[in-house]
Amino acid sequence: MLKMLLPVDGSEASGRAVEQFMERLDWYKEKPEIHLLNVRVPLHGDIAMFINKEEIGKYHQEEGLKDLGQARALLDQANIVYQHHIIVGEPVTMIVQFAAEMTCDQIVIGPRGLGAIKGLLLGSVASKLIQLATTPVLLLK
Repeated sequence: MLKMLLPVDGSEASGRAVEQFMERLDWYKEKPEIHLLNVRVPLHGDIAMFINKEEIGKYHQEEGLKDLGQARALLDQANIVYQHHIIVGEPVTMIVQFAAEMTCDQIVIGPRGLGAIKGLLLGSVASKLIQLATTPVLLLK
């Protein structure tokens, strides 16, 4: 069975990518195993001095679930089975690592997420993924 990784960040672009992917499910001979992934950027500074590790973990889970909400609702509404995951780290590194660890066959992503302005200056997650991922990347607008 094919394993597909759909990184989502709660943006319109990631929601559209999920919708476009759903429309293309008939491309595959059998329904692929779908993994939704939300990567939380670590909290920086001295935050750990004021908030315990459990609360920080809870925060990342709550925010991750919010960002996964639209994609989960779309898949649930279409009765499409998936698994969701929330991890913390630098987005491109974590997506590449997760795809390798899960032996995903393809990464499906929207070309722009929440960091559009930052992406203009530093390069978007999508363009970095194309350069760094050993797993094929499918960009869907």
